[in-house]
Amino acid sequence: MDIDASLAALRKGGLIAYPTEGVWGLGCDPRDEAAVMRLLALKQRDVDKGLILIASNEAQLAEFIDMSPLDAATREAVRASWPGANTWIVPASSTAPRWITGSHDGIAVRVTAHPQVIALCVGFGGALVSTSANIANAPSPCSRDALDPRIVAGVDAISPGETLGRAQPSTIRDARSGALLR
Repeated sequence: MDIDASLAALRKGGLIAYPTEGVWGLGCDPRDEAAVMRLLALKQRDVDKGLILIASNEAQLAEFIDMSPLDAATREAVRASWPGANTWIVPASSTAPRWITGSHDGIAVRVTAHPQVIALCVGFGGALVSTSANIANAPSPCSRDALDPRIVAGVDAISPGETLGRAQPSTIRDARSGALLR
């Protein structure tokens, strides 16, 4: 698996397409507002919706999240579900950028089990944006061949590899309410 081109693109503020647990994702540096805005424009997605962050471990999410408002049992439930295809909306830190949280006071985060995404996050040195690699309201692509040509033309690198074969994107739960959102 050669992810060097994807890492180089990320370091230059670029966008990448990459396989995740169930679907192909679009990613960039969540700290880079210009990159996030470019990603949102490519997807035709409103910034107010917020974005998911993906990481190789919880420490890579530390600057974006604040787990302290959650009770101990909830924190344990979140951590016990990782790594895996389990996205949680947890309280956002006071420094989490609005271009990531959107109009919300929470932030959607996941610690991945995908070896290639782990390698991307480790190589990049932090969490990445992880949103499905589709135009808003279009089906989420489950293979490289299913990527919309507009997405392919709009990214700076496409990572090699395959999804882990899940039939759908990760589950999304709200850690504060326990609600299953997806």
